[in-house]
Amino acid sequence: MNGGVIKTAERVLDLFQGARLTPTQRRIAHSLVEHAAKAAYLSAAEVAELAGVSQPSVTRFAMALGYSGYPALRRELRALTATGPAEPAGQNAMQRAVHAETEHLRRLGEDLHTLDGVRDAARLLTASEPLPVLGLRAAAPLAAYFGYFAAKVFPDVRVLDGGGTGLLDRLDQARAAGAGAMLAIVLPRYPREAVEVVREAKAAGLAIVAITDSAVSPVAELADVALPAAVGTQLVFDLHTGPMAMSMVLLQAMCDAAPEPVQRRLEEFEATAARRHIFMA
Repeated sequence: MNGGVIKTAERVLDLFQGARLTPTQRRIAHSLVEHAAKAAYLSAAEVAELAGVSQPSVTRFAMALGYSGYPALRRELRALTATGPAEPAGQNAMQRAVHAETEHLRRLGEDLHTLDGVRDAARLLTASEPLPVLGLRAAAPLAAYFGYFAAKVFPDVRVLDGGGTGLLDRLDQARAAGAGAMLAIVLPRYPREAVEVVREAKAAGLAIVAITDSAVSPVAELADVALPAAVGTQLVFDLHTGPMAMSMVLLQAMCDAAPEPVQRRLEEFEATAARRHIFMA
């Protein structure tokens, strides 16, 4: 996906940010974002076929966004796809990919002008002991990264980064030990098993905080708090700069929510690290 297509998709995604959408409407929104370059020229019937829904669902979707019907939404889509900044000249593919990540971080920074969602997520997660952190496949390194630092200041962080038959057992064990919330990092291509574990955790009564790539991802509708952070898609494999930054923003908010115990545990860790000569500097 080239930079122009990505920017078009991001502009289309902006139409849906903050909207309360049903699961069917999220499927429509996801299809419009995924096919942003041609979505503005599709009929309601073609959008319905693309998303696997009925044509009346497309009309209701447009009206849920505040438009008089799908034609009005399509006019807005055409305006979005016809405008936007030109691609920088003279850049190679690697530069364009890195610059696209810079744009993702800029947009993430703008979205953080209000911290209500991050603070709500922090309150849910700091109250959970133990704290399960789910991340499968591409999201597994991010779950481990978050878990590594979170474990320095929170007493029982359990990273669930391996799938298979034992995964739900580990979730059950965390729930039995007192877990009240779970952090789920779910990124494209959205592993089915990860979404199923989130659904199972929610059914068991756990509050769900999700770090995912957009407000219309499959896990967003299941989350009590969804924290979107765009994923870079210009290279052969995705860049996860945005989700990693979001995970550290969330951890900072968790530390801010419990400053005294966090500071005490940090001091204890530093004393232990010094005594054991763990670090060179």
